[in-house]
Amino acid sequence: MSEDAARLMGRVRERDSDAFEALYDTHYRLVRGVALRMLGDAAAADDVTQTVFLKVWTAPELFRTGNFAAWIVRVTRNRALDVLRSRAQQGACELPESLPELDGIEDVALARIDAAQVRSALADLPAEQREPIELGFFGGITHEEMARRSGIPLGTIKTRIRSGLRRLRSALDTAVRA
Repeated sequence: MSEDAARLMGRVRERDSDAFEALYDTHYRLVRGVALRMLGDAAAADDVTQTVFLKVWTAPELFRTGNFAAWIVRVTRNRALDVLRSRAQQGACELPESLPELDGIEDVALARIDAAQVRSALADLPAEQREPIELGFFGGITHEEMARRSGIPLGTIKTRIRSGLRRLRSALDTAVRA
């Protein structure tokens, strides 16, 4: 993309449909990939993707500054969690009482990447690091719940996640440069 996402969002605020299309083309796979991974349902992932991009078009002022890819991933994740909560209220699934917050390191790891790169980098992580990252980020499971379910100390869970995110960031930085 010749123009960075922050400048494109400035144009979207001015109702420039070409700028919106450029953002959509660049970030569609990332948004849909996160939604699909969290929801496990292609139709629901498509709905979330549509909702996220509708929000970009109708409320572009919600993005102020910073890393657009990290912001849109956060918006996608929050919308997917809303869907999961709705399913839980209908008895379709069980969610923990508290949901984890995104760490700054996750924002860095998910910046300027697409879903295929994320899947590939995640697959290369050792299972002890990959599984808690997937549970926390895509499954909405808190660190405390992971520790309780697995019998592994909370500090160990957090260390594994932190180490995995560092390895993920390194792998993705390498992929972006390639």
